[in-house]
Amino acid sequence: VQLVESGGGSVQPGGSLRLSCATSGFSFGGYAMTWVRQAPGKGLEWVSLVEDNGSRPLYTDSVKGRFTISRDNARSTLFLEMSSLKPEDTAVYYCANLRTGWVPEHWGQGTQVTVSS
Repeated sequence: VQLVESGGGSVQPGGSLRLSCATSGFSFGGYAMTWVRQAPGKGLEWVSLVEDNGSRPLYTDSVKGRFTISRDNARSTLFLEMSSLKPEDTAVYYCANLRTGWVPEHWGQGTQVTVSS
């Protein structure tokens, strides 16, 4: 099983980034998927999730209206479109698949997002 995040970088406040999570080794289309982040010196924070068929995306309050989660089951890839980025969005962003009970099962290595002027 592999999950590989990409697309992170450094942007100014108000900027945009698109994160990708390329997966292999499991039946991507059969799992809900999630994005989780960890800011410097803080614990893990759930950001967003999407069900196996792409329906019912959910977001933590702090990113609603700014982030959009999506997936391409044909390419076994998860995305996170981030806009109007704020300094408090600075974190390492991880993707994971969710097994029964919304429990993260396999994780990627993370991609760094830094929002700073």
